[in-house]
Amino acid sequence: MEKRVGTALIQIESRENVHILNDVISKHSPIIIARQGLPRSNGQSIISLVLEGTTDEIGALTGQLGRIKGIQVKSVLLKNNQNE
Repeated sequence: MEKRVGTALIQIESRENVHILNDVISKHSPIIIARQGLPRSNGQSIISLVLEGTTDEIGALTGQLGRIKGIQVKSVLLKNNQNE
């Protein structure tokens, strides 16, 4: 399966399950190119991940993150134009 480049934007609405979030991110570290955390004054911190992996690998990461209570996640994948 071909690899894609993408990003996942994670909003932390509740800090009670941040340890689970960090465990999931660590488990999927092979597909993470970069991670940036942005603390916000309203308590809803944001983490941005730059990813490179198959759609299955990226979907597994974002799916697990999306099931964590108090966490919102959205992802965007770029189309691979190397074959054109």
